[in-house]
Amino acid sequence: MNDTELTRDAFLGGLVHLWQPRSGYRAGVDPVLLAATIPAVSGQRVLELGCGVGAAALCLGARVAGLELVGVERERSYAELADRNGEGRLDVVHADIAALPLTLRQRQFDHVLANPPYWRRDSSVAASVPVREAALGEETPLALWVEVAAKRLAPRGLLHMIHRAERLPDLLAALPRDMGSIEVLPIAARTGRSAERLILRARKSGRADFRLHAPLILHRGDSHIDGDQYAPQVRDALRAGAALSF
Repeated sequence: MNDTELTRDAFLGGLVHLWQPRSGYRAGVDPVLLAATIPAVSGQRVLELGCGVGAAALCLGARVAGLELVGVERERSYAELADRNGEGRLDVVHADIAALPLTLRQRQFDHVLANPPYWRRDSSVAASVPVREAALGEETPLALWVEVAAKRLAPRGLLHMIHRAERLPDLLAALPRDMGSIEVLPIAARTGRSAERLILRARKSGRADFRLHAPLILHRGDSHIDGDQYAPQVRDALRAGAALSF
């Protein structure tokens, strides 16, 4: 893509800038929320599967200095943008998660995160733009995303995935037996609304009881009002790169 086909957008109040396609899949709130929930510390190794233009990994890296960041992206144009956006801070691997190169399969990570495609195409309509469809339509089974992520975790490492709330049974069913200490953070648009998304956390060799957290409420008030109506902790995460308690 040439620069006329791209926009350069600010995230975290300008702490991160990302080149993105004007049309097609564009990173939004979800990868930023995902990054905000990850309790990484300096010196740890982080792998993002399906990194797109690098939004989640680079937002996490802006909050926590000294991380070793690796991203895997199947779509070449997005992998190239992720590499450009990372400016040397993100090691981008152009590969399908179903066929990771040996050099990556030999590595382990303290954190693995992913924002898999949300829509099952047996019950929804495919996007007309191929790269957008690749990001939104579930071509690679969700169970494989979970399996690959779990395999790349070091002992006691943490997996984080954001997905639609109705896919929670599929996520739980896909977790290997050595993944435990499972926690779920539902995400609802407003107080009194059903959760539409969730973040799943699980630990390699974890043994703690399952925890279902109170919902993260994104917006203040009962209905939409023009202007920034994000709840304070959500606004701090989106605008200033603050961590979200989970």
